Amino acid sequence: MQPELLETFLDLVDTRSFNRTAERLGLTQSTVSARVQALEAALGARLFTRSRAGTDLTTEGLKFEPHARGLRHAWGEAQRSVGPSGTAALTLRVGIQHDLAAGRIGDWISGFRRALPETAFYVEPDYSAQMCADLATGALDFAVLYSPRPLPDLHFTSIGGVTYRLISSDTDRRAGLAPDRYIRANYAPAFDATHRQILPDLTEAAPLASGQNATVAGMLTALGGAAFVQEDTAAALAGSGFRRVADVPPITQPVFAATHLRHRTSALHRRLLKIVERQLNRR
Repeated sequence: MQPELLETFLDLVDTRSFNRTAERLGLTQSTVSARVQALEAALGARLFTRSRAGTDLTTEGLKFEPHARGLRHAWGEAQRSVGPSGTAALTLRVGIQHDLAAGRIGDWISGFRRALPETAFYVEPDYSAQMCADLATGALDFAVLYSPRPLPDLHFTSIGGVTYRLISSDTDRRAGLAPDRYIRANYAPAFDATHRQILPDLTEAAPLASGQNATVAGMLTALGGAAFVQEDTAAALAGSGFRRVADVPPITQPVFAATHLRHRTSALHRRLLKIVERQLNRR
C-alpha cells in the first residue's frame, strides 16, 4: 500500500471535493483522481461517487475509512520505529502546548525519564490543531494541549487547568483599563470565549494581540499596558511595576492529555498521563 494513496483518500473524505483536496495537497486534480483510481483498483471496490451535487463515499468507502486511518497511523509509527534512537529501546514523540513548555516541560521530561529510563524522548512545542493531526497520523505518540480536535481516532483526558490573570502597569481596577493600552491574549478558543464574556469592550478594540504567553509578557514589559498572562508570569512581573486588576476574575484554561485511541489503555501511555497530571496540579 502506498501511503500517499491513503493520505489522498482521507483528505478527500474530509473535503468531499477533488479540487479542494488537490489544492490542500499541492497536486493537480488529475493526480488526485489517479490516486483514487489506483486505490480502488487495489481494493477492487469503488470508494467515491461524483455528481453535480458533489463527492460522496460509497458504502465500500465508508467501510474502508476507519481502516485507512488505522493504516496511516500504523505506517507513521512504523517509519519512526526504524529511525535512529541511540541505545534506547524505544523513542516516544511528545507534543506540548507552546504556553506550557517554558515552565513545565523540564519537570515533565524529568518524570518521564525516571519512569522510563530505557526510552528516548523527542519533545516538540506546538499548537493544538497540529498536535491532533500529528497524533492521528502517528507522528506523535502523546500530547498535552489546550483544544481537543474531535478526530475519530483520538482519545482525550482532562488533566486540570492553567490560570491566567489580568495585570496592568496603569491600574488595578477594570474602570482604569484603556483600550489603546490593552494587549488581547488569545490562547485558545475556550479562553477567548471566556475573555469575550468578561471584557467584551476590549476584545475587539485592542491594537495588539498574541496567542503566546511569552510574547504577551514581552510586549507588556516593553510597552506597558494590560493583558492576561499566566499566574507565574503575573507574579514575576509584579516586581517590575505591574499590578493585578482586582475586580476582573482570572480565566482558567482547561488542559488535556491526548493520544491515539489504540494506545488509550496501554500501560506506557497511562504512566505518561499520571506524570503530567500530577505535575500540572502540583502548581
